[in-house]
Amino acid sequence: MQSSAKKTRLHLGANSLNPKGLYWIWFMIPALAFYVVFMAYPMLESLRLSFFTGNYGNRVFVGFSNFIKLFSDSDHSERFFNAFKNTAIFFAVHMLVQNVLGIVFAVLLTNTHMRGRKIYQTIIFVPTTFAVLVTGYLWKLLLSPVWSKPFLTGMGLGALAKPWLGMESTALLFVSLVSCWQWIGIPTMMFVAALRNISEDIYEAAYIDGATGWQVFWGIKLPLLKPIIGMITILTFVNNFNAFDIVFAMENVNGAPGYSTDLIGTLFYRLGIAGQHPIGIPDPGMGAAVSTLIFIMLAIVSILILRRTETKG
Repeated sequence: MQSSAKKTRLHLGANSLNPKGLYWIWFMIPALAFYVVFMAYPMLESLRLSFFTGNYGNRVFVGFSNFIKLFSDSDHSERFFNAFKNTAIFFAVHMLVQNVLGIVFAVLLTNTHMRGRKIYQTIIFVPTTFAVLVTGYLWKLLLSPVWSKPFLTGMGLGALAKPWLGMESTALLFVSLVSCWQWIGIPTMMFVAALRNISEDIYEAAYIDGATGWQVFWGIKLPLLKPIIGMITILTFVNNFNAFDIVFAMENVNGAPGYSTDLIGTLFYRLGIAGQHPIGIPDPGMGAAVSTLIFIMLAIVSILILRRTETKG
């Protein structure tokens, strides 16, 4: 038996060294080429571009001047830190509303005694299939007092017919809530899949020991959801710090009113593509500097979240 096992190992080792045994590399080439052309190369090109200034065909190497200007120049630093603060609030609302409700909905949808689970599951997930621009424009109309006042007045809620998107104190909150409404189906389905993978024997053992439903949730379900919570947190973090279309649809690229809804994505668009008001001349190098800083931050935070939520073997 030992000699046959040794021969098998030698045979496998010979196949791994044999070029014919490396056929699996050919299956990786298309995906690798796609990644290099459409992801790795643009990322490296953006990093290189952040050390230049000027428009296409008239670029000048300036080293770290773009990064220094981003933090030292009053106009750029004010817009950057304001956009960063708004994006952090945007992310916090998604974590507190979208992902918390996602866990709640997932627990309800995995309850075998609940009737019409598939209907509710469909209702929750359907908004994710809508185009962001369509969703934004529709909610912009619904939140406009011109359109909503007659309907709300008929329900006795006329006091709620206010220009929520036109006030600096509420505009970002409502944009964030609309985004949560559209994308809540994704974390919900991920939590549902994770909960369904937990063995029923664990629940039965806990109930036999006298645990309540609340104790089962806090002591069993939530700890076992820790890895998926970390993954959803990373996805939410990355998507929120790249958000652009929802603000573009509901407000504009200047983050109206008064830059109160200006996010990192809209700031990058103005700096690197459209041009910052009032000059209106784009500076791709400055835009690349913003994207480089955000990429570094996303990478660091994602690694920290993964290490924090990884399961211990």
